[in-house]
Amino acid sequence: MRSDWVPMSASALVIGAMSLVFGSVLNPADPGSSTAQTLSVVSQEGARWLGMAVMYAFASVTLNLGLPAVLTLFTGRRGHGVALVGVAVFSVGVIGTSGYAMLMVFFRATVVAGALRGDQLADVSHEHGLVFFLIGWIASFYGGVLLIAVALLMSGTTSRWVPLLLLVFVAMLPFAAHLGRVASAVQVMAFAAAFTGIAVAAVSKADRSPPSGRPVV
Repeated sequence: MRSDWVPMSASALVIGAMSLVFGSVLNPADPGSSTAQTLSVVSQEGARWLGMAVMYAFASVTLNLGLPAVLTLFTGRRGHGVALVGVAVFSVGVIGTSGYAMLMVFFRATVVAGALRGDQLADVSHEHGLVFFLIGWIASFYGGVLLIAVALLMSGTTSRWVPLLLLVFVAMLPFAAHLGRVASAVQVMAFAAAFTGIAVAAVSKADRSPPSGRPVV
């Protein structure tokens, strides 16, 4: 990747991370809401639900554009292989975010049209294909973040707080649904702060590289 393209990719990385934050803030449903509560929220707060879906879809695109900047931190350093695997796995999770956003839009449409009731939603949420997709998406997203954090700890190319925040983000996954909105906000803010730190480190590294026009990686 050309060093003069790194700032654009890094900017996309920050924008994508903040889009996830805004999407989380727009979420009208509390973590761990019951089926009835979710249906009620979607029907009453449809605009916020759509806004959340839009932000998730936008985050999917911009995070993917920002991943090349992440890879520039590992040129010729320890953790390069782990970083490549981590970015590849994370990219699958990021792409899955746009699919999840489309699923949210479709879900709202069925609720507004009255085609989905409480007992039907419970049945749909346990359908094997849907469960497989959701588990694969979550595993790819969080697994990729975990591998990137490990690679950063191995390479030492960022401040130590950056991979530590990524580890906090991953570690909170089992508890976020039980700790409410505050924990959910802390989790996504840790993600956004860490990826901002990655973007800053990538731009700093590119600024130290000679503007030769040759690829960095």
